[in-house]
Amino acid sequence: MPFKWRKWNRAVHRDFGYLFFAMTVIYAFSGIALNHRNDWNPNYVIIEKTIDEPPFASKPSKNQVMDLMKKYGVEDDYRKHYFPSENKLKAFLTGGVAVINLETGEGYIEMTKKRLFFRDANYLHYNPSTYWTWFSDIFSGSLILLAISGILIPRGTDGITARGAWLSLVGIIIPLVFILYYLY
Repeated sequence: MPFKWRKWNRAVHRDFGYLFFAMTVIYAFSGIALNHRNDWNPNYVIIEKTIDEPPFASKPSKNQVMDLMKKYGVEDDYRKHYFPSENKLKAFLTGGVAVINLETGEGYIEMTKKRLFFRDANYLHYNPSTYWTWFSDIFSGSLILLAISGILIPRGTDGITARGAWLSLVGIIIPLVFILYYLY
């Protein structure tokens, strides 16, 4: 009985595709986020609010600071405050800070919140532990296997000996052009 390599190829491709579906999605989203980290912060959302109050006659009490934080919706994040100078109030918030010029009443609140999904995906993309690195290496090897088994599945005019060869060639040429352009 001859060995049915096409049957085994499809089975390996299918099962590895299912097994590494989540990893592929995680690394794809994380890769997009990291590619654009100069455009946005993929790990945190930065929330900025402008404070515009009347000038303060004297240093505000803790209750007045709490009322001010409540007015701007950050009372639950309040930790403590201090006066780094005679005319400046600095309040520490969970994940942020509020700074107010007491003479002008102007200031700002800056808070950071963890960005859902992207922060976690990026954490995994940076290989946080030895065991995760091993799993990532297995995943990377499996991607190679998925790529090879995938190009061998179609037959005839859609297969690797016809249309698939031209598409694969284009897929090889594009990264080579970028490498040659940027590195040489």
